[in-house]
Amino acid sequence: MESNNDIRSRDLLRQLPTAELRRYQLTRLNELLIRAKSEQPFYRERLFGIQLPLTDLEQLPSIPMLEKSDLLPGLPATICGLARTSYVRAHQTSGTTGSPILMLDTAEDWQWWLNSWQYVLDAAAVTPGDTSFMAFSYGPFIGFWSAHEAMVKRGALVVPGGGMTSLARLHAIRACEATVICCTPTYALHLAAIGKQAGLDLPRLPVSRIIVAGEAGGSIPEVRARIEAAWDAKVVDHCGATEVGPWGVGDEAGTGIHVIESEFIAERLVFDADSPLGRDAIDGELAELVLTGLGRHGAPAIRYRTGDLVRGETSRNLKNRFLFLRGGVIGRADDMVVIRGVNVFPSSVESIVRRVAADAEYRVNRSRHQEMDQLRIEIEGDVATAANLHDAFREQLGLRIEVSSVDPGTLPRFEGKARRWVKP
Repeated sequence: MESNNDIRSRDLLRQLPTAELRRYQLTRLNELLIRAKSEQPFYRERLFGIQLPLTDLEQLPSIPMLEKSDLLPGLPATICGLARTSYVRAHQTSGTTGSPILMLDTAEDWQWWLNSWQYVLDAAAVTPGDTSFMAFSYGPFIGFWSAHEAMVKRGALVVPGGGMTSLARLHAIRACEATVICCTPTYALHLAAIGKQAGLDLPRLPVSRIIVAGEAGGSIPEVRARIEAAWDAKVVDHCGATEVGPWGVGDEAGTGIHVIESEFIAERLVFDADSPLGRDAIDGELAELVLTGLGRHGAPAIRYRTGDLVRGETSRNLKNRFLFLRGGVIGRADDMVVIRGVNVFPSSVESIVRRVAADAEYRVNRSRHQEMDQLRIEIEGDVATAANLHDAFREQLGLRIEVSSVDPGTLPRFEGKARRWVKP
């Protein structure tokens, strides 16, 4: 059970002046590096020749970055390098950008996951008096389990919603008088649509907060507003990754994500022809997020290239001085396409779609023709909806993008991460 001292400790860390926060991070980083070099064959080789402890965070770039390719199955050495008897949890990535990757956690690591999650629950003002409904099927993805057990640690009543249809989940939410729901933004909208069809008055339910993750929607104003209006509940955004941990939580205004810098060191790097190893981004510049988790010793992710594209700025909010990413995760490095010189991100497409057709499901078909990226979008609805969306893309992006209408119910629905961007 969380104590008042735990909550006060997190509040103090959020408010640390920058210099003090950096000293705290450096101490935690050196503990991680020394243990990794001593215990992990993978890092024993990688950290060879690097003098420890580091004396300044400016020395962090001397350590090679960790790539997703370093984690692929079948490699002789992995970051999960302890004896198998040391591990108590096994989870895998969703595989949305390739083959799923198995990750292992020790009991100590798992407590760090749950402690990091408490920042999210702080933002959602979760208390032991809450009832949380987990609106997803339980599987190997770590987000389901970490959210569930973090709620238990907080002392809330947790109701698992695995193995239910969407309508059955809505009835269960009403029956258990849930005050908090955990799901993806897409699924929150899908539940709202199902509830409307069934004649359920969702705003009259006790649900007052919806914690979302897995997609960018929680920090996209149009998506966020649609969810909050449908449920009459506050949306709290969250970001995490199986490879690195639960690293971010939405700000109170819903305009972006704060990196939990007490538990993660964030670098924002720009990779281009002049900077193949990455250069530090200036505030507001589009960059890739590189993270180092400070409390996962059984599977250390040190300088991990997340592939997430962000625009960071130093927070000026005295209540939360952690690094702020305006708009949250804008897209992924491997999803961004350049259409006739215009950078197009999944979050941009999502925002425009929701202005035109708030509840419609859609799919983005990505291809290349004569070395140029091409997009073709399918949206459920009539011809007029497709025409309106085509005009919206032309007006807001300055691009002509092919849009076609398909019958309602044609495109797949998702309760986990939506896979709307597809390649042939």
